[in-house]
Amino acid sequence: MTARILVVDDILANVKLLEAKLTAEYFDVLTAMSGTEALEIVQRSLPDIVLLDVMMPGMDGFETCRRIKSNPATQHIPVVMITALDQPSDRVQGLEAGAEDFLTKPVNDVALLARVKSLVRLKMVTDELRMRAATSERMGLMDQEELVAETLKAPGRILLVEDQVSSAERIVETLKEFHKIEVISDPQEALVKIPEMDCELLIVSLSLNNYDGLRLCSHLRSIERTRDLSILVLVEADDNTRLLRGLDIGVNDYLMRPLDRNELLVRVRSQLKRRRYTEQLRDSVEQSMELAITDSLTGLYNRRYMEGHIASLVDKAANCGKDISLIILDIDHFKAVNDTYGHDVGDEVLKEFSKRILKNIRGIDLACRFGGEEFVLVMPDTDLSFAFMVGERIRQCIASSVFYVSVDNGSLDLTCSVGVACLEQLDDTPETILKRADQALYRAKNDGRNRVVAEAA
Repeated sequence: MTARILVVDDILANVKLLEAKLTAEYFDVLTAMSGTEALEIVQRSLPDIVLLDVMMPGMDGFETCRRIKSNPATQHIPVVMITALDQPSDRVQGLEAGAEDFLTKPVNDVALLARVKSLVRLKMVTDELRMRAATSERMGLMDQEELVAETLKAPGRILLVEDQVSSAERIVETLKEFHKIEVISDPQEALVKIPEMDCELLIVSLSLNNYDGLRLCSHLRSIERTRDLSILVLVEADDNTRLLRGLDIGVNDYLMRPLDRNELLVRVRSQLKRRRYTEQLRDSVEQSMELAITDSLTGLYNRRYMEGHIASLVDKAANCGKDISLIILDIDHFKAVNDTYGHDVGDEVLKEFSKRILKNIRGIDLACRFGGEEFVLVMPDTDLSFAFMVGERIRQCIASSVFYVSVDNGSLDLTCSVGVACLEQLDDTPETILKRADQALYRAKNDGRNRVVAEAA
């Protein structure tokens, strides 16, 4: 994992120290000695993370952070405030200025690398989401960044595994104002329950009696349902060995005891944000895939998907000696609907026509909008006679009930013509079967429309 990191501090020794530590981990490091210089570099170079000292002459870290976050071009860049150990008020002020995280001086090597790597992962997800959001916006879809922002307002669903009653009570008291939190004191019980629970963040104490909390974390990382669950561990201040092992097995973040209330809140917020961005990205990918294979108006599969899928279905049927049939349907006189009432009414007809098709076919059948007012059904394990019967059933369904649309009298009487063909020879291809179905459709129209015709080889 590599990233470009901007280190901002007015003390050269501090800059050089952080630069050396990060460079040793193969990060690309930029440096600035003032808030003004930092803003120029952020605008010009768009770093992946900004490590920002609080106390600087002129423009302090808080104001620098506010300006980074107020600029639409840079507001997505994570900012980590570096604060003095005895100034908890700085942490609160930093969060209010928009910082994602904070580190305390002197900066611990483990804390530095853990925070940076966690934020780099979040930044990568955020960048991908922003790219998809820009694509969606160009396509006229919902602004996904706005959607995520709304999602982040919802309370987090948190599970705490802690067997120390007083510690659990303090954590619950801190988080319950903002989140929904449940406590399980028995780690064995947690092993069974967590995979079935709808939680976004797991907080695990590494000081459990007679149980290794890392074993619980490792087990959850090995299960498909909990592999992406955000995990925050609570660790004793001198237990760096176990902390490093936890980070190695996939723990997302940690808190040192004794717990600081403000730090607990920001760690939880950071992990929930990352989790929800990741979920939104996953949903975005699924939505993109769906848009690529479906017709946006009718919700049926599109021609591109059908042409890519039909070949494998025909090959499978031919190799296994099974039947497969194709039906082509065309709405009669559809051009007259568009010309008389407009394309908006035509769209209403297409949507209703698609619904009636879906009501009359099986789950294994593939329904596609082939183009315009023409539709194709691919029916596996179906011979010509059964396909003809389905075509007739759809034809009757279209002709027997009016289409309620936005016209003066409120409805239209419509019919459709149907062509049917099936796999009949070993050398049949999707193209030859489609051609026969199309020829059958042509005959149906020539013979007066509102009828079903089957075409044999």
